[in-house]
Amino acid sequence: MKDFMKQAFATVVGILIFTVAMGIIGVISILGMVASTDSTPKVKDNSVLVLNLNGVMQERSQDDIYSFLTGGEMSSLGLDDLAEAIDKAKTDDNVKGIYIEAGMFAPDGPASVQALRKKLVEFKKSGKWIVAYGDQYTQSAYWLCSVADKVIVNPEGLIDWHGLCTETMYYKDFMAKFGVKMQIAKVGKFKSAVEPFFADKMSDANREQVSVYLNGIWGNIVKDVAQSRKLDAKTLNAYADSLVTFSSADDLVKMKLVDQVAYYDEVRADIKKRLGLDEDDKISQVSVSQMCAQPNKNKADDRIAVYYAYGDIVSDAEDGMSQGSAICSGNVVPDLEGLMDDDDVKAVVLRVNSPGGSAYASEQIWRAVTRLKAKKPVVVSMGTYAASGGYYISCAANYIYAEPTTLTGSIGIFGMFPDVSGLLTDKLGLKFDHVKTNKNSQFGTTSRPFTEEEMQYLTNMVDRGYKTFTKRVSDGRKIPVERVYEIAEGRVWLGQDALKIKLVDAIGGIDQAVAKAAELAKVKEYRTKAYPAKADMWESLLNRASSEGGNYLDGKLRATLGEYYAPFMYLKQLDRQDAIQARMPAHIVIK
Repeated sequence: MKDFMKQAFATVVGILIFTVAMGIIGVISILGMVASTDSTPKVKDNSVLVLNLNGVMQERSQDDIYSFLTGGEMSSLGLDDLAEAIDKAKTDDNVKGIYIEAGMFAPDGPASVQALRKKLVEFKKSGKWIVAYGDQYTQSAYWLCSVADKVIVNPEGLIDWHGLCTETMYYKDFMAKFGVKMQIAKVGKFKSAVEPFFADKMSDANREQVSVYLNGIWGNIVKDVAQSRKLDAKTLNAYADSLVTFSSADDLVKMKLVDQVAYYDEVRADIKKRLGLDEDDKISQVSVSQMCAQPNKNKADDRIAVYYAYGDIVSDAEDGMSQGSAICSGNVVPDLEGLMDDDDVKAVVLRVNSPGGSAYASEQIWRAVTRLKAKKPVVVSMGTYAASGGYYISCAANYIYAEPTTLTGSIGIFGMFPDVSGLLTDKLGLKFDHVKTNKNSQFGTTSRPFTEEEMQYLTNMVDRGYKTFTKRVSDGRKIPVERVYEIAEGRVWLGQDALKIKLVDAIGGIDQAVAKAAELAKVKEYRTKAYPAKADMWESLLNRASSEGGNYLDGKLRATLGEYYAPFMYLKQLDRQDAIQARMPAHIVIK
């Protein structure tokens, strides 16, 4: 027995020592990986910047150490990193061109593609070349790649070119099967975010606004592709109507949608020829992350801050539709106050990419922007969305830029309250009885729907919120409140149309917004700095440990559900959202 205990004890000690040793080795390995990612090798002469368009592109990239360690993608595609890499490559004499490899490219919306495409156009103007190749081009990828000097497709490849369509999911009948219905108070005939909960098809007003902005987006896509490919709009629309997606690669050449049919090795040979390399020479490739890591030459003391605000607008970070992409007023307000008190920051560009969210949180951020504006210039740069709450937090700025295809406006508000009494009483057979002290003591219980009087109180509250919202727009944009009511009603506007009604000041992206901010601040020598700072890989690992792999699991769920991810998460978060919302439809699917 004594020998057995000795052996058991020795085994336990051995296991503990092994576990500790492996833990130390693991930490050292991770630190080594972090150190290697922080190193910035110099870009070699005669290099090519490689853009791999495969995956979801969002406003900012986000490193995922958990996915990296398990063999998955290290990070998402970020518009910020792609744009920075192209900018640096444009001025780096060692970079001779860009090679784009198209794949299953899924951007967060048309305006992001449009902004990135403009960067590629500017790159070409510097005299450098762009070559695009793909086994298959999604419609967004082709819109982007059409700017290339040479567009190449695999002999068995395809180009998706079919036009645009929106698809809205309606929940009313689905919820009715469980005895659940929504009690809704809203302002604005175009405020369609609540329609899926009380209707089974689009209202006439919603169909009108969607038709206008969808045709406007498609018009921009066709115009860009027509200009680059030297085709007319009529021809491109005819191609879309005939589903050229199923055409052979050789036919795509005849249609002038691509320049060449080739295999990957033949494309490599083309790149080598452009670089003046021999057949056996290796192509010096530079990744987006390597290009972004190249040091900035600008060492000016004065800064223009670019503050990224993207995702749902929420009061608490836990209320966002997905982890890591929420505009939490509890974080944004102190961040903006910090920028207000930072003497080195001479102006702030607020980069907004949001369909809205909590009206309360939007009001708090609006207040912070107003206070910041009193001390230094604030310029808004709108991304794919800056609508409803996204417009609420933008309207106080000194100046507003939007992309032509930005979805903005949607000045409206609603309250949505679930009635689960049917589920509890009819479906589950529960019975309730009450004792109360006052007339409205029973308000808010789940055993019954709101009374007509209670709904009127809620409607009055929503009306007050709408009046506050329109007053903020009127004051910020210097538009009579009567005029605001005419263009509000929850209507969604394209950026190019919002310019005509003075909801925005100009068409442009972050670069134009930064230049305007510097002009308003009267500074000539400055550098830009992005806020809030991204978490590095080590920080990401620590956050992952505390959140039990949340972002990793969220990514897996997103990949599994595809286009159904957004509506699923929206329904999942309904009970955690603030009661009063300034939001456009939360999950517009444009196909």
